[in-house]
Amino acid sequence: MIDLRSDTVTKPAEAMRAAMASAEVGDDVYGEDPTVNRLQDRAAEIFEREAALVVPSGCMANQIAIKVHTKPGDEVIIEDRSHIYLHEMGSASVISGVLLKPTRSEDRSGHLRWSEIEPALHIGHDYHGSATGLICLENSHNMAGGTVMTAEHCNDICDRAHSHNIPVHLDGARIFNAAVALDTTVGELTRGCDSVQFCLSKGLGAPVGSMLVGSREFINEARAWRKRLGGGMRQAGILAAAGLIALEESPKRLREDHANARRLAEGLAEIDGISLDHESVVTNIVIFDVSATGRTPADICNNLRDLGVLALGWDSVIRMVTHNGISLDDVDLTNETVNKILINDRR
Repeated sequence: MIDLRSDTVTKPAEAMRAAMASAEVGDDVYGEDPTVNRLQDRAAEIFEREAALVVPSGCMANQIAIKVHTKPGDEVIIEDRSHIYLHEMGSASVISGVLLKPTRSEDRSGHLRWSEIEPALHIGHDYHGSATGLICLENSHNMAGGTVMTAEHCNDICDRAHSHNIPVHLDGARIFNAAVALDTTVGELTRGCDSVQFCLSKGLGAPVGSMLVGSREFINEARAWRKRLGGGMRQAGILAAAGLIALEESPKRLREDHANARRLAEGLAEIDGISLDHESVVTNIVIFDVSATGRTPADICNNLRDLGVLALGWDSVIRMVTHNGISLDDVDLTNETVNKILINDRR
């Protein structure tokens, strides 16, 4: 199967498997796993932060960050198609007792500007309203098609938020994809944010795990909440060993994923009934509208599956994500398969 459902389906490279098998381990709940400690130190260094924390999943990392930054009853400003809002099961309300305030990015890039955030702020209002306790950003932006936010854009929001004593958390699940697309570093892209979550298990190809980075004080509190949420792991160095390779080596090949996504997008854009601005595809996510085909995304995805291609569809769109398990031949075959399905419809 050509699996384009997500970059979460990546398999660990042989070097990762070998490192996992020989990893030096200890009890990470006691802070005694040397491989985990090396991974955390290296992540903090790369992101120019004081400290970092290994967490089982990106969702847990995001929710820990929200919990540490806010108090119950706060309001969190967030883009209306963000992962935290759409795909984390209302956890911010369950765990932190906060309200998520979805705010629309008018250009539909997924990246809010201060002019869109400012009207949503609740600062110094009377006690009948919920005070703004946090702003959450996402880079790259999944549901907007892997779009990226520049360092200047992010810093502008952070500077203005901090002038109101409001922290900013970045869901950087695919921040390395954004950095590669913008030809910069993750440290530069995230410098103004108070905390950053990024995934080891998506485009970086590790089997499991995410990281949370921030100040030493923030990470100390985050560690306690990781334990409360059941995320304390023992000999986690077995996983951290793969994470270290993912962190050091995998960003070097993300350009290949981006090139494959662009080729995929260019091919899809030529197929009658598909609406897609291939010029907007700059990372590894391709989202295209199929409403003009007269078919539902579910029907098309079912046909693709029968012919050996896996993709995800909802509403009127289908998403395909390139990763280290997808070759250029896979991309070309996918375009041929989509075209074949829709040609048959037209007949």
